Amino acid sequence: MTHQTFDEQTESQLKILTEISTISKTIGIEFWLRGGWAIDFLLGKITRKHDDIDLITWIQNREMLECELLKAGYEKIPVKEEFRDRQSDFCKDSVEITFGYISRSDDGNLIMNGLPEWIWRPDSLLPQTFILNGISTHVLNPTQLLEEKEVYEQIGRTLRQKDAESKKILHQIIDETLY
Repeated sequence: MTHQTFDEQTESQLKILTEISTISKTIGIEFWLRGGWAIDFLLGKITRKHDDIDLITWIQNREMLECELLKAGYEKIPVKEEFRDRQSDFCKDSVEITFGYISRSDDGNLIMNGLPEWIWRPDSLLPQTFILNGISTHVLNPTQLLEEKEVYEQIGRTLRQKDAESKKILHQIIDETLY
């Protein structure tokens, strides 16, 4: 068995993911990874260095989650006004963490809280867990992750190199149904 070495940022992010997983289990909530870390967990390997950790949970978990993260030494970072109903940002040990919040619209669709125009796939929240570096967590459906990248492009976000690479990997995951 070979031991994989990671840079300091990756090590810190993995440590934070472990802490958040423990906190979430302790308070009885589920979360789902999104973004680059979700792709890595789907593949079971680290594919690149990540800037941050993006997570999703239900809006009703927000108050309890924020309280527990603050008790655990996480610093809450202010978010722009237009995102306040949809996310909470934190930082610990130079690791930035964003919790996005989902809810159900009046007609039962899964949506980013406060954004009924963005209807998520009914199968967005994969029920199984994925393991990477001894950490077990849920991730968003790769088709949802891909659609998210495409929605960002449609609303004018410039396609970054890492987004193009992520889209290519997500297409491969979907085509090979690795999950």
